Amino acid sequence: MKLQQKKLFLLDMDGTIYLGNKLFPYTKKFLQDITDHGGKFIFLTNNTSKSIGEYVSKLNGMGIFATVPDIITPTLVVAKYLQKYENKKIYALGTTAFCHELRAAGLNIVTALEDDIVCLIMGFDTELTFEKLNHACVLLTQGADYIATNPDLVCPTEFGSVPDCGSVSIMLKNATGREPRFFGKPQPEMVYLALERSGVTKEETIMMGDRLYTDIACGIDAGIDTALVLSGETKQGDIAGSPFKPTYIFQDVGEIKLF
Repeated sequence: MKLQQKKLFLLDMDGTIYLGNKLFPYTKKFLQDITDHGGKFIFLTNNTSKSIGEYVSKLNGMGIFATVPDIITPTLVVAKYLQKYENKKIYALGTTAFCHELRAAGLNIVTALEDDIVCLIMGFDTELTFEKLNHACVLLTQGADYIATNPDLVCPTEFGSVPDCGSVSIMLKNATGREPRFFGKPQPEMVYLALERSGVTKEETIMMGDRLYTDIACGIDAGIDTALVLSGETKQGDIAGSPFKPTYIFQDVGEIKLF
């Protein structure tokens, strides 16, 4: 199915529609083109440093109308999985917003070392401290289950990049030998949730993002078409050596023509 026939556009955020707090100048027109084309969009971000409510506020502040159902993060998928622990203690290595969302899902989240912690859940933590890393090493050495939201190595910013959840997981592996089970992109669950919410088919859906190993790999694993934009982490020279080949390649979403 051609790009112009797609009905659902799944959009990464960092590096795709904005960098940090700077909206790309072509983003609003692209989103309006989707709406005018009779389609709809849902934002799929691996960045769990903010709550969904905070993302809604951020987008609205940038002049993009969005509501809670328009945004999907790995926190939704992880919270569902962690229900299996029932009321057992789960240590969350993440931002205050991340912890609040997990608690709102009914999970027994702690942020200090306590007895009987059964699992460590790690997100992209923009409030990271060495004390948190120390706590994680203690828990992983003791054998706690180990879950992480996303394998992204960096998060793009206006000035370059900062270490993301994947980079922190490498530090912890070097210290403890443990690796987490990741739940965000490239795992396909967020795509499946978006399809369920929208009621469209895989053939009518496309995943767009700036990372080959998360965004594009996620779309491929979910069985949908993909579009890589070169406005974030991935550069043109990275494509040839990657096993994840996008259906389309654009410099940015402003280059995409739906009419």
